[in-house]
Amino acid sequence: MISAPLPLAPTEPPYDCPRCPRLVDLRHELRARHPEWWNAPVPAFGDPHAWLAIVGLAPGMKGANRTGRAFIGDDAGKLLYATLAKFGLATGTFTGSREDDIVLDGAIILNAVKCLPPGNAPTPEEVRTCRTFLSGQADALPTARVYVALGQVAHQSVVKVLGGKLPKARFAHGAEHRVPDGRVLLDSYHCSRYNQNTGRLTADMFESVFARALELRP
Repeated sequence: MISAPLPLAPTEPPYDCPRCPRLVDLRHELRARHPEWWNAPVPAFGDPHAWLAIVGLAPGMKGANRTGRAFIGDDAGKLLYATLAKFGLATGTFTGSREDDIVLDGAIILNAVKCLPPGNAPTPEEVRTCRTFLSGQADALPTARVYVALGQVAHQSVVKVLGGKLPKARFAHGAEHRVPDGRVLLDSYHCSRYNQNTGRLTADMFESVFARALELRP
């Protein structure tokens, strides 16, 4: 098994989490094909005392599902970690391999869904089922007062976890939402290769969200 950092170990699902049958089936299939991969729920990655929590959708097949580290190994991670480094939230070398020595300072990366879904598309039921873990991790991060949601699915999960109301908190790139206890959620289009290649998300657009997060830093 590939080792992975566990900054929020008590909140993580078990290595063989059985909750979502469709995701379990895919996990077993990939373990047979790629026994050297992580192929398990991907843990949170970063600073357990973070003020900023970044929430993605789910592990990518050749990214976190392979390496065991959030956004390490895929094109989405290149933009994310370059942006975090630009704003002083990450140090180290990013090559896309599980040997990267990246360290996050003040930030932590979570996912709305912990396991790889077929076609990168979890079902609503899978998102609901995994929200228990996201909620536990939010509870374990009392210093995280600013959240960035990468995409609409992550946005919806974060709003529910933080006690907001979806009708009042609509997803839009650059949107800003304050929940009842004062925490702030910022929205971004997901930094997927598709969104980057189609021009839906540019580096400048992505960086503007993190620049605003820095302005809101408690």
